[in-house]
Amino acid sequence: MNRLFVAYKPPFIPSNTFLNRIKRRYGQKKAGFSGTLDPFACGSLIIAFGIYTKLFRFLKKYPKTYRATLWLGAKSPSLDIERIEEIHPTASLPLTQIERILHSFKGDFTYIPPIFSAKKINGKRAYKAAAKGEHIALTPVTSTIYDIRLLAYRHPFLSFEATVSEGTYIRSLGEHIAKAFGYEGALSYLERMREGLFSYQEEKALDPLAYLATTPNSTTRPPHHIWHGKKLFVQDLQNQTPGQYHLVFKDFFAIVSVQENKSVRYLLNQIPRYKQ
Repeated sequence: MNRLFVAYKPPFIPSNTFLNRIKRRYGQKKAGFSGTLDPFACGSLIIAFGIYTKLFRFLKKYPKTYRATLWLGAKSPSLDIERIEEIHPTASLPLTQIERILHSFKGDFTYIPPIFSAKKINGKRAYKAAAKGEHIALTPVTSTIYDIRLLAYRHPFLSFEATVSEGTYIRSLGEHIAKAFGYEGALSYLERMREGLFSYQEEKALDPLAYLATTPNSTTRPPHHIWHGKKLFVQDLQNQTPGQYHLVFKDFFAIVSVQENKSVRYLLNQIPRYKQ
């Protein structure tokens, strides 16, 4: 089965464990997902079966939108509810101040990723070293916060929605928001609402062609030449500008790349088209 869809991962389960449940439900062996969610987080998870698992890097998956609840005064080394160590009292905040602080995070956001993350340090995942109490020196990263807004405030819980660039750690965003108020903070809730064009639709099968980030192109070569991966020249394509393109035929599509030197390279081939 070749299938692309969005599943809804429940909280407090690893993404890989959830994928195994999906595989058993559909009776599939070859399956994968894009965009790991933290175990405590819930929400949209892009899943593919069969040959569609090769499409992840070509999909419109960004920006991403999350909803989160920040627990002001909660101290956690993982910056979430799973490792709460202390809870400190905090003063109630005026809504005008909350909205001003949230708005101040729009734009570039530079921070150090959480020590409990999948970042690799000397070939080792940071969260594995952190779990053993080892010292971890992570380097700063910069993300983009396209939009952020207040959803609700019930002291000491502050809920917000943020649309962000690829790889943004919402736990770190929550930590810095809390610091802007002068407090510790940890997320008690995190839900991914959307990844680019993808949102949860009751696991409805999706047509990959509607979600590709590549540009449509056409060729003068017959379909069977493309199917068998015969050499393509830039003059065989309608659009000859360097970039990544998809070529669509009756029963299949292919993804090719035009290089700066005008050479053409196949990136994927013989991908069957979605049929309802």
